[in-house]
Amino acid sequence: MIKTPLPIKESSEQKWYVVDAAEQRLGRLATEIAMILRGKNKPTFTPHMDTGDFVIVVNAEKVVVTGRKSSQKLYRRHSGRPGGMKVETFDQLQARIPERIVEKAVKGMLPKNALGRKLFTKLKVYSGAEHPHQAQKPEVLDINTIPVGGK
Repeated sequence: MIKTPLPIKESSEQKWYVVDAAEQRLGRLATEIAMILRGKNKPTFTPHMDTGDFVIVVNAEKVVVTGRKSSQKLYRRHSGRPGGMKVETFDQLQARIPERIVEKAVKGMLPKNALGRKLFTKLKVYSGAEHPHQAQKPEVLDINTIPVGGK
């Protein structure tokens, strides 16, 4: 019987990537980021292990959605108290906390277990073009999505 070897944690090198979210569509951007966080782009991918890389997202305030989602898409949160439901649209949340939009989109695409929570900690989202992770020497990752309004 031939057994498939598992990747050793010490041998799997984790890279850092920078993704520019300016003029990128939210869903297509989030799927690419989730795939890199899980490690599905590597030949050593194992579903129950953390083989993914770190992802830094910059310009989160410039991410876009198509159609009328900017006024119709709702983000809900609850304080835990009776009557504590707060609802706001995409535009309102983008004006208030633009990082949370990308974070919620990516988190929804990760596994709903302890592994997914661990993978989510490897995502760093910033609203502007600057980030404090220069020491990790991140590589620029070009997400090949079609810009809004283009073909």
